[in-house]
Amino acid sequence: MNDGGAARSTPAATASSAPTILPQAAIARRYFGNDASWYENNIPFFDSPDAKTNQIYYYRWEVFRAHIRAVGAQGNLFTEFLQDMTWDRDPYSTLNDSAIFPIYDGRWLRDRSYLDDWISYLWTGGGNNRHFSESIADATWQRYEVDGDAAFATRFLPSMEQTYNLWDDHYDFDKHLYWIEPLLDATEYSIASIDASGGKDGFRGGDAFRPSINSYMFANARAISRLAALAGDDTTASRYAAKAADLRRHVEQHLWSTELDHFIDRYKVDNEFVHYWDPVGGRELAGYTPWTFGLVDDPKYAVAWAHALKADQLHGPHGLRTVEPSYKHYMQQFRYDEATGLRECQWNGPVWPFQTTQALIGLANLLNTGSQTLITRADYMSLLKQYTELHYVDGHPDIQEDYDPATGKPIVGLPRSHHYYHSAYDDLIITGLVGIRPRADNVLEVNPLLPRDASDPNAMAWFALENAPYHGHLVSVLYDRDGSHYHRGAGLQVFIDGRKVASSPVLARLTAPIDQAPLPPVTRHVDLAVNLVADGFPQPSASVNGDDKKVLRQSIDGRMWFFPQIQEGWSTAGAADKPQWYALDFGTPTTIASSQIYFLDDATHFAAPASYAIQYFKDGAWHAVGSEPVGKPLANGVNALGWAPVTARRFRVLFTPPAGQRAVRLLEWKLYASAPVHQLVGATQHP
Repeated sequence: MNDGGAARSTPAATASSAPTILPQAAIARRYFGNDASWYENNIPFFDSPDAKTNQIYYYRWEVFRAHIRAVGAQGNLFTEFLQDMTWDRDPYSTLNDSAIFPIYDGRWLRDRSYLDDWISYLWTGGGNNRHFSESIADATWQRYEVDGDAAFATRFLPSMEQTYNLWDDHYDFDKHLYWIEPLLDATEYSIASIDASGGKDGFRGGDAFRPSINSYMFANARAISRLAALAGDDTTASRYAAKAADLRRHVEQHLWSTELDHFIDRYKVDNEFVHYWDPVGGRELAGYTPWTFGLVDDPKYAVAWAHALKADQLHGPHGLRTVEPSYKHYMQQFRYDEATGLRECQWNGPVWPFQTTQALIGLANLLNTGSQTLITRADYMSLLKQYTELHYVDGHPDIQEDYDPATGKPIVGLPRSHHYYHSAYDDLIITGLVGIRPRADNVLEVNPLLPRDASDPNAMAWFALENAPYHGHLVSVLYDRDGSHYHRGAGLQVFIDGRKVASSPVLARLTAPIDQAPLPPVTRHVDLAVNLVADGFPQPSASVNGDDKKVLRQSIDGRMWFFPQIQEGWSTAGAADKPQWYALDFGTPTTIASSQIYFLDDATHFAAPASYAIQYFKDGAWHAVGSEPVGKPLANGVNALGWAPVTARRFRVLFTPPAGQRAVRLLEWKLYASAPVHQLVGATQHP
């Protein structure tokens, strides 16, 4: 959970100009405690009669914030796992396969800097290293549809084209389709790879022409075409529109199985077990990706969605299966973690939030654009509620990697799996349930995907979404079936900057004109304390527990969260009950004017200190920076302090341990050359 390193920006319309439908401060305090201020300044607030949907909506914003990593001059990036993985990109711990999900969710933040940093890193900082298949150009376009910042989105066109063309190494010029092995499609142990091994393995191999990668490349080509048109480059726009059309034609022609009524893989590999161009022998959830990315526009293919509703096919008791039970290797466990003996990730049946997200986006697209009656809004809400339930582990929100469709319990269960960010949820609520359908033109479209029959068990009598940034404005959507809940009138109402622009007495698709308001410039405040490499500066030291340099650096590695399941940061555990300190040596005189400090309270072992002070070293002694914190230090929230700029090589935080037996865990210490916007100078920041 990071503020530092990020620019702070505010939309043209401010929260105070929008209607006060929800008690935002109270909601933020309830769900986020001492960290409430970040959410009040950033997220759209949501309310509904379903307590679990509400809780998971706010929990997923916690997951979003927890995966923000400040990395210094590059600003903020996003991780997939909270901790380092051997297969992620050093030294940032990023992975390109999950890159789109922070973009989907984060496009609804009022602070645009987080996605500006992330998208810039993906296109110009090496973040999109093609480790896995991806649809990042399409996600960049989808972000543009919300904020309308054409200058930002189009600046990456050269990198997008270069990256797209590099995928020619996975393109069959005769078949006009892309191929990939399931592992590098982020879906190891899929039908293609298992069967290509003769049923003996499936971690590697199984190269196949898959609906997934071809849908990604279709979407990327379409995005490049649209962005090029936006930039006035009609030649490039036409070229990539043709690429997208060609992919659509060949996916529909070759990857649709009339036998299975589903989009399926065909083999690229040819060996003793499988043969080139043969179709795989079963349905997979990946067959819905053509709808996720708008590749399919012929209603005849909608028959595939029947499989998502059948209990003996893809619809498991607790979620959408990745493979049907009829597959001969369904739920067979091939791979285990060497260190723990626990089961490892596989895609031969388990429920994966990753593909569940894709399927729900695809279903929302179908319901918004398709003329079919096979699958309904009630089905969408039922699947969304099923997905909501998956977020609970032992009664507490904790999204993990994959789940048993028969029990709803996590399968992998490794320490790395807690609060895993390779899926979206908040975007599904905003674009699906609430129904804000992002568009590039000057139209605001709202189409809630709730059943219109009040007697339907998946219907809702009311909901509200307040202050979603859109085209430089703040949009709110209010539904109250009979007007008795919010007391603002019955039916569906849409507001732009507090002004009602559309309404209906019943749930309906509404549109209203909306202009593109000027976006304020993004300003930057770099966290100077970040150190991602062992030998670099600043170098940390501490009064106790200073022997493990890796642990010391965890308090300045740009990562911070308040989830107790995975704890990082230096602590005073085992220290005597006397003042302790944590110091940084910048290696050269450095000007510092403000600080943000985060302490953990896990209700058991750690608590905030009784007091703290910031000092700098000069002329052989430590001196106070000139400002003292006001009030008791916060745990699980930001402690912000500013002062007149001080130049020194060494700084430290000195604190008094809390009363009792608990130690102090310093999650993260951030230092800036100036005072970040919204920071309370000379005071502890209380929400």
